[in-house]
Order: sequence, then structure tokens, then C-alpha cells
Amino acid sequence: MKEYLLVALALLGVLIIGGLSLVVPRLRRRPEPPLPTTEVDTRTEEDLAGPPVEAPEAELSTGVVVEAPPVGAPPIEVPEPTAGRLVRLRSRLSRSQNAFGKGLLGLLSRDRLDEDTWEEIEDSLITADVGIDSTREIVDRLRERTRVLGTRTGDELRTLLATELVNALDPSLDRSLRTTSTDGVPAVLLVVGVNGAGKTTTCGKIARVLVADGRTVLLGAADTFRAAAADQLETWGGRVGAETVRGPEAADPASVAFDAVKRGIEVGVDTVLIDTAGRLQNKVGLMDELGKVKRVVEKHGPIDETLLVLDATTGQNGLEQARVFTEAVNVTGVVLTKLDGTAKGGIVIAVQRKLGIPVKLVGLGEGKDDLAPFDPAQFVDALLGTEPLGRDA
Repeated sequence: MKEYLLVALALLGVLIIGGLSLVVPRLRRRPEPPLPTTEVDTRTEEDLAGPPVEAPEAELSTGVVVEAPPVGAPPIEVPEPTAGRLVRLRSRLSRSQNAFGKGLLGLLSRDRLDEDTWEEIEDSLITADVGIDSTREIVDRLRERTRVLGTRTGDELRTLLATELVNALDPSLDRSLRTTSTDGVPAVLLVVGVNGAGKTTTCGKIARVLVADGRTVLLGAADTFRAAAADQLETWGGRVGAETVRGPEAADPASVAFDAVKRGIEVGVDTVLIDTAGRLQNKVGLMDELGKVKRVVEKHGPIDETLLVLDATTGQNGLEQARVFTEAVNVTGVVLTKLDGTAKGGIVIAVQRKLGIPVKLVGLGEGKDDLAPFDPAQFVDALLGTEPLGRDA
């Protein structure tokens, strides 16, 4: 029995040794993985200096694309000369001309100027917002002159009417803008007005008027309540190369205005133009705030001009606006906007009659250079379609 067991064990050992002899050589012959090969860069220096890769640089930690700054600044615009603007823009007064000038001329050209005709002339002037007192004066003078002179021809009546309207606009009033610096302190122009009068846009156009007349200008964005006002003003200024001083939203307007004048002194500009927030004339708190802006700015020196922006389409309501603003900040001149969109051009006469404040600039369209220095003779000429004034009546 032991002999059979020994034989079995011997056979098992032979089988195990034989199996190992077959497996081990196969393991040794398993192919080894290939070694990594190193490619030799054969590109020349010319190849390496090829076209640049136009891809934005990236901050790896955040993934924020860092854009390169724009190449070059936008070109500075050259505003149209202000001399003769009102003449060039006379066609914009067509609406006022049809309802105001041509209507009056049609009445005066009648064969017989009876009481009914004179009443119609009065009604036309009042409808055009000339005002009752001014209308009566104009009509009384026209009646007297036509009676004394025996005037009857259309040309003669046109001349008489033009003369009376120019007189009503008081050509003796000073309509110039004080815009030159004195003793190193720039002239300060404060622009005020009610909501919706187009004040900020008009402020930008005034800057273009000043630049066109050879002034260097700095803008102060003291309208800190309307989020887009400072951006809008900065855009206008940038077009003519004018710097804009602004503060954070809801900042103290007086502080921004003060800083604007301070900056104007530092850089030596001729004029600092300050845009203020629009406000209703019946809001006492807002009007008091406007007075504060004026007082703070005057720490640098007196304000040279306070320009009130009035919407010509508001008619007689503009007179109340002008009165309240004048009491708050001593308005020195009126900028009458949207005059091309109304048949009530007589508001120019009414403002000056009631307040003694000259209209210095008029807006006759939405174009960048559609703001013109006001000239009474040219204005009446445009309304009536007559030859330029200057001859004796």
C-alpha cells in the first residue's frame, strides 16, 4: 500500500514540475511595453515666428476672459459753427410759421381792417402764447401805425408787424453767454429745469455750442438721482473731448458740482457746465436743494450763468416754472427747447415780458447741433417768411 502512495506522489511531482516548465518561458517571452519616444522639433525660427494666436487671455483660477483695451479713442467731433445757425434752421419753424406768422399776415392783408379783423389778430397772438398784455400792446401799436401811415400793401404790413414783434422781444437785452475764465477760475454755467424738458440733452448741446465758439469745457453731472443722466452727459462730452466729473448714484448733488468746479480750476478750462436734476417747481424741498447747489458752488466764486431749460410746448405753464426757478437761483437766461414742434412760438415774448429774462438759446430739432443762439430779428424773419429785417418801417 505504501508503495502505491509513493508512486502517486512521485507522478504528481513530475506533473507539477512539467507544468511550471511550460508556463515560465511564456511569462519571460511576454513583450514589454514600448518606451516613450521623444519627437525632435525640427521647426525653424521662421516657423516659430508665425501668425499670433488671436485668443483672449484667460485667468486660469477664475476663467474670466481679460479683454485687451480698445485700440485708439473715438474721433473728436467738430460742432457746426453757431454763427448763422438760426438762419440755417429756419425751416424747422414751419409749424409755428403756419399758425403764427402766416395767420397774422393773412389777417393783415385783408382789404379792410375792421374791428372784427383786429379782434381776430388779437386772438391769434393770444393763442400763440404771446400773452394778453403783450398782445394788447402789439395790436394797439399796429392799429395806430396803420392809421397814421395809411399802410395798406402787404409788404408794408409785413414790415410793420415784424418791427412790432422784434420790439416785443426787446432786442436790447443781453443774450450773450459769459463763458470765459477770470483769474484762473472758469466761468460756471448752472443748467436747471423741470422734469421732461430735455435738460440733460440740452446741456450736452450747450457744451457743443461752447466748443464750437472756441471754449474749453468741463461737465459736472450733478443729476445724481437719474441713473442714466451721468452716462448720457458723459457721452455728450466725450464727443467733443470734454471731461465729465461725476459721483456715485444718489450722491450729494452739491458735492458733485463743487468737485466739478474744483477740477475745472485744476485743468484750466474756460467753462464748467453743471447739469442738475430735473425737479417740479412746486416741490419746496427740491427747490431748496437747488439753492444749496448754488451756495456750495459759489464757495469757488460767483455763478456766471443760470440757464433755465423750458419746453416750448408747455405754453403758459412755462411762465410759472420760470418764476419759481428765478426766485430760487436767480435765472439769467432761458433755453427754449422743442420750438420746432409747437405752434406757440409766442412764448418767447411772454417769458421776457413777464420776467425780464432773455431767451439766449433755442432748440429747433433733435440733431446734435440744432441748438442756436437766439436773435430776435432772425427769429421773427423765420416766423413771417419776410426778407431779413434792418430797414426802416
